[in-house]
Amino acid sequence: MKKYFLIVFLAGVCFGCQENTAYKSILNDPETYQGAVKQLTDVIVYDIFSPPVASRVYVYPNIAAFEVLAAFKSDTLKSLGGQLNGFTSPPAPTDPSINPELASLHAFMKIGQTLIFSEDKIEEFRNNLYQKLEENGLPQAVKEQSIAYGELVADHVLAWADKDNYKQTRTFPKYTVRNEKFLWKPTPPDYMEGIEPHWMKIRPMVLDSAGQFPPPPPLELSMDEQSEFYGQLVQVYEEGGGMDDNKKEIAKFWDCNPYVSHHRGHAMFATKKITPGGHWMGIAAIATRAAGSDFTETVEAFTRTSIALFDGFISCWDEKWRSIVIRPETLINQYMDEEWVPLLQTPPFPEYTSGHSVISRAAAVTLTDLMGDGFAFSDTTENEYGLPTREFESFMQASEEAAISRLYGGIHYMMAIKHGVDQGEKVGEWVVSNVQTRKNNSLANN
Repeated sequence: MKKYFLIVFLAGVCFGCQENTAYKSILNDPETYQGAVKQLTDVIVYDIFSPPVASRVYVYPNIAAFEVLAAFKSDTLKSLGGQLNGFTSPPAPTDPSINPELASLHAFMKIGQTLIFSEDKIEEFRNNLYQKLEENGLPQAVKEQSIAYGELVADHVLAWADKDNYKQTRTFPKYTVRNEKFLWKPTPPDYMEGIEPHWMKIRPMVLDSAGQFPPPPPLELSMDEQSEFYGQLVQVYEEGGGMDDNKKEIAKFWDCNPYVSHHRGHAMFATKKITPGGHWMGIAAIATRAAGSDFTETVEAFTRTSIALFDGFISCWDEKWRSIVIRPETLINQYMDEEWVPLLQTPPFPEYTSGHSVISRAAAVTLTDLMGDGFAFSDTTENEYGLPTREFESFMQASEEAAISRLYGGIHYMMAIKHGVDQGEKVGEWVVSNVQTRKNNSLANN
């Protein structure tokens, strides 16, 4: 009997001495990274970043996260050093106790916290994650070394980001509204000043310049009823007031206006939503989950998508503030129907080309390269904003709907949509051709 109790006692002691390594499962789970990206999206919404600036907030954290993984998986992953304009690979890790996933997450959160306003929200998320990891056996040495390397990579990426001309453009003059008949002017209800008139001066990721893929010039703007432009204006007037229920649903689903103001008498309140880039980052999240992507593949997909979005906005904004085309709402109210209101609130920047059309196509081309053509998915991105799920047979189909939604919303002419899609396709194809994340040039999900 004594011998039996001794065996039981020793077995209990040995069981108690077993190392708790549950933290590894948490770090290897792609949902951990998904959660970090979603937290960043939530802060972008909360802080009301404009669509172009939001694309910058997404791209640098994801690049840093990918670079950490590339340093540890150099047999399969290819660093973005030398592929992105002015970017060099960060220093290689030297400590064997570093956990690549933890270092990757830390680099992501460090840069994300640096680029937003509500730093406390990222800090709270990070502290909760680290506490959970420690409760599940994360050794102190592993934590310290992983965070240290994450900091090193984050600082390397931030030093590069600091040279993209963003800070300088914060001091450039605002756009001065001009009186010419067909140039953009602020629109109701808030008559906000033009957003980011100098965004084309931001350094692109892969494009050789903001103007690498210029669209054709806009149609000759004319109120001659026989002109092609006037016909497109009438089309907006007829389709952009929300009369057709199906088109109305499509327009609202793809609205993605980060700040919609509502006026009730003397009262005003605002609704916050994701940016168009945030919607496509959400689609990347849905796609990687549907494909069963692991941690590395998930980081890779977010990184490639965010690069396409970033360069897409730069390309589009280059044309917007060159042609400075007037919005349909202004002309319709002035010449056709002063009571007409578009279904969607007109964004505060010039019309041509359509930003949704450009960045949606660029993202769709990139995701198609990653996941394959005909990748069907249920887009639940807008559910939390009270909108139903929409089904798509491919990323390209989704990008087509995102583009035409701007006509249905009453904020874009067909010329801006059609040429915007073409412009975005060129940007996306350029990104796909010039950004390699795999050394064998075969993506995991193809």
